[in-house]
Formats: sequence, structure tokens, C-alpha cells
Amino acid sequence: MKPHKLITNREFKLLIKPAGLDRRSKVLELSELIVKFCKKNQVEFLYLNNATTGLRNICFYDTPAEDFRRNNLILRVRESRQNVWVDDWCEVTMKCRSHELDLSSKFNPVPKTKSKARIRFKEEILRGDGLGTMRSVYSNNSILDAIPIDQIFETSYESVIKFFPGLEFLKLKRDTPIKMVGGSSNKILEACLPIGTLVFGDGVQAHCDIAIWMRSVGDPIVGELSFSYRVNEENRAVSKAHKRADQFFQKLQIALSKWLEIGSTKTALVYGKPE
Repeated sequence: MKPHKLITNREFKLLIKPAGLDRRSKVLELSELIVKFCKKNQVEFLYLNNATTGLRNICFYDTPAEDFRRNNLILRVRESRQNVWVDDWCEVTMKCRSHELDLSSKFNPVPKTKSKARIRFKEEILRGDGLGTMRSVYSNNSILDAIPIDQIFETSYESVIKFFPGLEFLKLKRDTPIKMVGGSSNKILEACLPIGTLVFGDGVQAHCDIAIWMRSVGDPIVGELSFSYRVNEENRAVSKAHKRADQFFQKLQIALSKWLEIGSTKTALVYGKPE
């Protein structure tokens, strides 16, 4: 299995049941299960036992008619936090995510800004209909790393396409409102803990994280276990390692079956609609 030439990243994601995830002991229990699973399956795991948890606010923006969602588009803002304090800079992501690689690749995510930007074409691997299965969605991303939090955009379609001209194809009225999905009460608090690095083969090393989404501290909505790695011209043809990552993902679902939450993505939970 050789990733498509457009793919720059592969990210494997499993939703985790929220009960108890606000307790560090529960997260450590999950981490220990992953370590044992890796040993059993002879996958090298470089464990981080002193990693710190990062905090950030997450919100999504769309039109009242959800024109972005209906066209496979996601506009997400991440606000980093230092304890209770929100930073003055945030990360803005515009992505086209689809089950079809060709459809996702047709969108032009390149931003019009002087700020630093990253373009990523991700294969996101999710659990399929049953345990031990998998399916892929393709995400064409533009990520702006450091945007002043008070200057993200105004509240109209016109202000957003100044950042992302590729949205012109929607042909919406320029004054179409852009609002936070679900209102301000739908802003998510995310806690993310890096737990280690999985080694699948030469040049294929995946960073593994546990993320917890909460309405507020102590109110977890869902968790996510993920691991991801870059795909480049040096490792693209290392089919054995990519296949090993796929098999690891499938077997891991069975090992963690009691932990897994039914669903597709965290974004779908915010919208309240399947993705």
C-alpha cells in the first residue's frame, strides 16, 4: 500500500467514551494499555512519561444555512491557553474534508495573508462500521499559525474570503453572516496530552496523543486517541510500514473495545450531524 502522491500526512483517529476522562488516573490507565498493546504486537513505543497537557479553546464557524458543512468545508479556530489565560494569537484552519480524494483535492485552500501558513493534504483513517475495520476521509488543509485573536475575521462571508479566496466558488451573498456553530456556548475546551511515538518502520514514526473535549473543566464530551505521521518522498514507498500502521490501528480497536465511542469525528459532534 502506497499513499497517494497528494497525501502529506496520515492520521489515525479513535473516539473514546467520555466517562471519567477528566481524571488523570483514567488517562494514565489508557496510556498503560497502549504500552502493553505495543509490546504484545512488537511495535516500538517511545513513551513520554513527563509530557505536559496543552489547553486550547476550539470553535467552528459557518453560515446560518451551514453552507460550509454542506460543501464539505470546515472553518476552525483554535485559541491556545496558558492555564486560565487565552493567548492573543490563535490558529485558523480552513479545510475541505471528503470521502472522495478527488473532490477534496479540487478545493484550493491557499490563503491570502502575510501570516505563516501550512498546506496539508491528510488521509484521516477512522473506525469503520465494526470493530477492526477502517475507512478513510481526505482533508485538504490550510493552517494559519499565528493570527491576532481580535483580527480573525468579521462576521460575514466577505471577510472570510479575504483570508481564503478559494471559498469564492460558493457564490454566496457577500453579507451572508458567518457565526460560531451552535453559538458561543458551543465553544469547546480541549486538553491534549502527548503520550509517545510509535515506530512502524524506516521513516514512519507516528506521534500519539490523547485529546479530551469538554464543555468546561470536569464536563468531558468525548475523547480521541490519535496517532499521525508525515508522508514524504523518502517514506512514501515504504509500503510495509504503512501497512503495519493500518494493521496496528485495526487490532487496537479490538484491544480497546470497551473504551471506544460510536461516532465518526469530533467535528460531527459539534454540528450534531454525521460526517
